[in-house]
Amino acid sequence: MSATNVLYDPPGPRAKRRNVLYTVLFIGALGLVAWWVLGALNDKGQLAADKWTPFVTDSKVWTTYLLPGLVETLKAAALSIVIALPLGAVLGIGRLSDHRWVRVPAGAVVEFFRAIPVLLLMLFANAAYILAEVDSEIRPLYAVVTGLVLYNASVIAEIVRAGVLTLPYGQTDAAKAIGMRKGQIMVNVLLPQAVTAMLPALVSQLVVIVKDTALGGAMLNFPELLSQNRQITANYGANTIAAFTVIALIFIALNFLLTTLAGWLEGRVRRAKKGTGAVVGGAAGDDLGGGGIVIPAQASASDTADSAG
Repeated sequence: MSATNVLYDPPGPRAKRRNVLYTVLFIGALGLVAWWVLGALNDKGQLAADKWTPFVTDSKVWTTYLLPGLVETLKAAALSIVIALPLGAVLGIGRLSDHRWVRVPAGAVVEFFRAIPVLLLMLFANAAYILAEVDSEIRPLYAVVTGLVLYNASVIAEIVRAGVLTLPYGQTDAAKAIGMRKGQIMVNVLLPQAVTAMLPALVSQLVVIVKDTALGGAMLNFPELLSQNRQITANYGANTIAAFTVIALIFIALNFLLTTLAGWLEGRVRRAKKGTGAVVGGAAGDDLGGGGIVIPAQASASDTADSAG
């Protein structure tokens, strides 16, 4: 039995015709819905040329509103990512610690902040910064970044923990057999191999961070990209649909670039690990004592012999 039909039987001639019919019906229904939506927008005057031409003919729309908003979005997202990634890694490793005094507090922090909506964290952070008398011009940025870091670091911690736990336990046994300590095993053996398994989930979380910056614009008057819709609508004649469409396209392009970069990075990491013999997945055949372990470069042959002795 081939690997392509283990979970289901390949469709026969009748099933193929039925699938084609379903596809045609779905496309037809989707076309009708799109026609109805466009017709409703046209009746309301939202498809008129004067609603859309400012985004093509007036550079001030971009230089005054869209590009500054995009810069603020990227600034908040970049700061959040730079802080949340290492913090999440530390919390995730802490949850895997053998020491209860490390594992329990790390788990409490992760579960607490993961259970609170990110918008509520932003509001609490903003209130705290008001009490601390932080300058009102930078307070929204600080509040947005704080909320995003606290929430996403907790989620990233779970991603790190799950990524490490997917590795075969034989990796740890083999590392112990050559005399490596627990910290060395985590840093030099487990984490480098777990990165490949974690990358898709990490990329998804980074995309969430970029999009969640819009919550600060909605509630804290943070001048990010989506909040610029209000200014554009007020200055260019109630072109709400056009502004939302252009902003959505910018977000789509931004997240597409992020996922494309992450896909390229993941492919490069996988090729590098295959070249060194590292385990890049959790296949059952990998659960051998020393079958796929990567001995760190700094561990020389004499070190290995001494440890074995």
